[in-house]
Amino acid sequence: QVQLEESGGGSVQTGGSLRLSCVLSEFISDTVCMGWFRQAPGKERERVGTIMQGIVDSADSVKGRFIISQDNAKTTLYLQMDRLKPEDTAMYYCAARRQGNYCFRQMAPADFHYWGQGTQVTVSS
Repeated sequence: QVQLEESGGGSVQTGGSLRLSCVLSEFISDTVCMGWFRQAPGKERERVGTIMQGIVDSADSVKGRFIISQDNAKTTLYLQMDRLKPEDTAMYYCAARRQGNYCFRQMAPADFHYWGQGTQVTVSS
């Protein structure tokens, strides 16, 4: 069972930046889809963006402010978050599929097999 561990969350003011990291316990594949999700209190978990083979697809709400990347070993995932807003406040999770070479925007959280425990991001106005 692959384990994921996020780090880097914290509290910042509006306009601030944070960089989240997600370390995988083992390599899965060069072509597996990985991504970031977030969940605010009382809301459903939503997709922040995904990455596969260097191709990134970000949600419209974060496009231009958040950047997803990964290391060459495909065992660490990053989320650079700039110009943060109060509405970005949420628990942030990294996730990965266990197989496959596709990564669709329509993929739901249930389509991802491995999850981290989450890291809290709080943005104050």
